[in-house]
Amino acid sequence: MKHLISLLFIVLGSVSVYSQNITVKLIDANTKKPIPYANIKTGDYSGVISNEEGYFTLHDVENDTQITISCLGYKNKNITVKDIKSFNFIIALEESINELNTVYISAEKPNADYIVSKARQNLSKNYDSKLYKHKVFSRETAYMDFNTLNFDIEKTSHVKKQQLESANKSLDSLSKAIINSKTKHFKDFKADLYMDDSLKTKLVVQKATELIDQKNNLSIEEVQKRAQDVILKYLDTTLTYKLKTGLFKIEDSLSLNEKEDKETPENEYNIKNLKEQTTSLLKRAQFYDTSFASEILDADLYEYSFQDISYFNDDLIYVINYKPRRSKAKYTGKLFIADSTYAITKVDFKYADGKRGEKVNLKLILGVKYIENMRRGTIIYQKDSVNKYQPQYIKFEEGRYFYVSRPLKFIENSPEKNKTSFDFTIEGDILTKQELLLTGNSKISLDDFKKVTEDKNVPYTTLHSYDASIWKQDQTLEPSTEMKEFKSEE
Repeated sequence: MKHLISLLFIVLGSVSVYSQNITVKLIDANTKKPIPYANIKTGDYSGVISNEEGYFTLHDVENDTQITISCLGYKNKNITVKDIKSFNFIIALEESINELNTVYISAEKPNADYIVSKARQNLSKNYDSKLYKHKVFSRETAYMDFNTLNFDIEKTSHVKKQQLESANKSLDSLSKAIINSKTKHFKDFKADLYMDDSLKTKLVVQKATELIDQKNNLSIEEVQKRAQDVILKYLDTTLTYKLKTGLFKIEDSLSLNEKEDKETPENEYNIKNLKEQTTSLLKRAQFYDTSFASEILDADLYEYSFQDISYFNDDLIYVINYKPRRSKAKYTGKLFIADSTYAITKVDFKYADGKRGEKVNLKLILGVKYIENMRRGTIIYQKDSVNKYQPQYIKFEEGRYFYVSRPLKFIENSPEKNKTSFDFTIEGDILTKQELLLTGNSKISLDDFKKVTEDKNVPYTTLHSYDASIWKQDQTLEPSTEMKEFKSEE
């Protein structure tokens, strides 16, 4: 028995010695530039992709673990963990461009319209969206950049000149601090997303984190609140105030002491909001009548031109450019279509020149202006276990310009009803990037879907710096250098 226990410890010890986590960088063999969105497989249907900087991490691998790396436009590479170590954790991929000259002997280019029409004809054969369980990892990165921030208190008879000057100095300091804050945050979660036969979804979250600097966590509402608190300090702090903007009342009983009575909300996400965000992202990449992906294949809206051919996993890939044919169409980009199946394996998209998203301009009436001025992204597909193409990675970026100018009025809740007017102007840009990695897909029945129960809320862990150990057993998106180096004040 003692010998058996000793042997067990030796076996377990050897596993712990040889199982390891490795982070690797992919580069182009000629240019030495990083290679993003490469497929790294450790099994038939398991693996990760490289991030925008070319990095990926593998967990619990051994020296003899076989890894297959494939990327559009490059030759496949089969390698072991031991080999990766000998290359100092940098792997160079060679372009497959030298093979292209042998594919077509004639000078005639393939017809782009024909290729796209064949892709449309094969959609039902190549793709299936209904009754699926998707294992997903989601990451949202958000930035807010304030270009202009002005506060101005109008002189009032009941506020002393010295108080007024002190308040304006404090507001000026607050403005400078906010403009220099460069607000950003990262939200990650791992979940199972279930889709029924009508494309309705249910989301079951296993783990969620938020990496954020609470001190610099600024929304327009938070900026206004901080300015309000500064002003209240210089008014009669024994009183409460009504707060109005134009004809609208915002607060009925505002005071500095109000926040002391409020409990700190629990760190929870609303499942409904997470599900809407995740489902919207996934549906953009699926092919059904009104989807974003299907719209790009509409020849009435878009015109197509052949650009090049490439390779992926020894399959010839047509590279097709597309741009708006009608004013209703908004996007330009590239389609990557496999010659063997006419499946779309990758889509790149962005707003075409002169195109914009939602726009609201009530600057003269309500002091509000909003323009969605940037949208771009990438969708990558791969085959699942039943030979259907499913989205593997989706990236969706949006840029928005905003302008808000509000006249605010503090009115004492007292017989005198003294008033203090305050002008608030803020202008800036918001950039959000949503990424969705699908790490597994499996067919389900309608009964399976009906049995799934959702929570209303899900707890999340607030982090002040990136902690890789939280996700070490999970297939996730490799964090960017910016995310790894992020630190905030507790």
